[in-house]
Amino acid sequence: MSALLLAGFLGLGSAAALAAESAPVTSANDTATLVTDRDAVGPDRHLRVGLRLQLKPGWHTYWINPGDAGDTPTLDVTADGGATGKGGSIHWPVPVRISEGGLMSYAYVNEVTLPEDLVLKGSGGTTLHAHGEWLVCAQVCIPESGDFTLTLPAAAQDAPEGVQAALFHKADEAMPVVSPFAASVSADGVLMLSGKGLSAASVSQAWFLPQDGGVIDQVADQPLHVSDGQLTLGLKFLKTAHRDRPLTGVVVLKDAAGQESPLQIEAHPVGGAASAPVQTASAPGQASGAEVPTGAGWLRVLLFAFMGGLILNLMPCVFPVLAMKALSLAKMGGAGRGAQLQSALFYTIGVMGAFAALGIVMIGLRLAGSAAGWGFQFQSPGFVVAVCWLLFLMGLNLLGVFEVSAGRLGQVQTGSGRGGDMMTGLLAVIVATPCTAPFMGVAIAGALGGPPVMGVLVFLSMGLGLAFPYILVAGVPGIASRMPKPGAWMGILKQVLAFPLFATCVWLLWVAAIQRGVTFVALTAGGVVLLGFAGWIYGVGQRRSMLEGGRGTVAFCRVVAVLCVVVCGAALAQGLRAAPAPVAAGAVEAGVEPFSEARLAELRAQGKPVFIDMTASWCITCMVNERVALDVPSVQEAFRSRGIVFLKGDWTNRNAAIGAFLKAHGRDGVPFYMYYAPHQDGVVLPQILTPGIVISTIGK
Repeated sequence: MSALLLAGFLGLGSAAALAAESAPVTSANDTATLVTDRDAVGPDRHLRVGLRLQLKPGWHTYWINPGDAGDTPTLDVTADGGATGKGGSIHWPVPVRISEGGLMSYAYVNEVTLPEDLVLKGSGGTTLHAHGEWLVCAQVCIPESGDFTLTLPAAAQDAPEGVQAALFHKADEAMPVVSPFAASVSADGVLMLSGKGLSAASVSQAWFLPQDGGVIDQVADQPLHVSDGQLTLGLKFLKTAHRDRPLTGVVVLKDAAGQESPLQIEAHPVGGAASAPVQTASAPGQASGAEVPTGAGWLRVLLFAFMGGLILNLMPCVFPVLAMKALSLAKMGGAGRGAQLQSALFYTIGVMGAFAALGIVMIGLRLAGSAAGWGFQFQSPGFVVAVCWLLFLMGLNLLGVFEVSAGRLGQVQTGSGRGGDMMTGLLAVIVATPCTAPFMGVAIAGALGGPPVMGVLVFLSMGLGLAFPYILVAGVPGIASRMPKPGAWMGILKQVLAFPLFATCVWLLWVAAIQRGVTFVALTAGGVVLLGFAGWIYGVGQRRSMLEGGRGTVAFCRVVAVLCVVVCGAALAQGLRAAPAPVAAGAVEAGVEPFSEARLAELRAQGKPVFIDMTASWCITCMVNERVALDVPSVQEAFRSRGIVFLKGDWTNRNAAIGAFLKAHGRDGVPFYMYYAPHQDGVVLPQILTPGIVISTIGK
């Protein structure tokens, strides 16, 4: 009787519990939920959890290797309560191949469950908290995300499979199995499987899905040859592929009846694989600059990096900081040679240190599989607002609203002292990253595609180029001495130089408006007012201290100033946690269409000429090019008379499709311009445009 009562109680508990599926996160493109294979937590404390995506017709999401475009889904699961734990990595069902516009994608359509294993510690029920991110694409690509919660009760005995277990069985059926065949790959790209059971009768078709991108030309044909006990597939390696490393991925074998057998392989190199990349084939449209250098080729890349950094001094992004360095140079006119060299040295350390840190972050993100590009930090609204507020405070300091004593952080505004010189170098790099200069594309592509140590050296060379004019002024005898002698005029110059910083703040406000909407702009502007008050009251305390020496008043003013800064930080954090407000779409530019791979492929198939403009609102070079070279009557008339379709890709916010397109063409930042004449390969234009360059290119 007790056993019957216990069984009845458990049965009622299971019936009362919700099915093992969370509340859905729904968009116009798909429905996402968190699912588990059991409705309760048994004594074995093992669960399978998964992200279930139900996609609308025409939409797809991506595999672990998204292909030439796309982004990999992620799922982070944690459990708390009586039983705790953290989910493992996703197990990936085999995707379908989608070849479009000369690019290959590995994708899931209709519905997919991406499972993970979750081993729990402790006893009792548990509550699962999960965060997922995925990209869905059709004619456009839309990043999506969701937060999921699912509570599971405890079971006194092993819990049976739940309502959603069938989803996991279906995913298991699509999983690759470890290949029973020996696998090898030659230096010229021949993938070979050998073993009993391979024959022309058992294999009619086969294809290889690489686990990692950037190894083979994924859209190229894979010629198949099958004989008794052996199968070969012809692959085309990219120039970035190192042939001394095993090739991992999935080989799908298809028999005459249409039955597919996916096999997980790790093919080891044979036949004289070299440690250097084998240059056998390049990705469609791959720019020559995307090649990974070898030997003396690195010297060319380092030279390009230095020249790119040198030219970066002429880009409009760097003008506000160079204006402050001009004030520092003026002060050097009356300084000794030792002081001049010391100032140049510490400014260079600041610049090169910042470039090295930026390079390490970018290389690390690339090694982790992220598509970070040059200027990626400006895709973060929090970073944009923080830089805006910093520049505003610096402008107030230049106007004399408050002062910072020698040796402290505020010396960055006046450039005095070693710390001030280093901080000015750091700030120069921060504000320089929205711009790119000629030669930088080749250098950055080489840095991100080659060994990490050489990549850091490339970024250091870029920093040396940016700092070189200041080194030249300080190091060549006579140049610094010809600077105007310090005098009362420097006070006026110092105040005038505040206004380029305020103009930069206005630009950053505009970028924030595009990224997060008017509510976020109101928060940013409110922070400007609060920081203005903080700077003013801090200055009041300083002046009171100098005149009367009142410690209590000075302490009060400083506490109020610090509280204002803390409130700004808290408001920014809260604003970033809130969902982005929809940004009102402005008027559509005449004759301009949004970029997509599908639209590009369609236009090229129709034989229409296409001009591609990859831009971002935080890219000053992009804005300048639009004003002086693209939005001018002569160029616009040339576009109209030739029937050229203008496609614009906006990279202001993170966009995986644009990032993949840039990477496929050997670039890691904007601006990027490309012209496709009818039925011809694309031509890449320089990063600095003139009307003549544009008209000459489209007229060929």
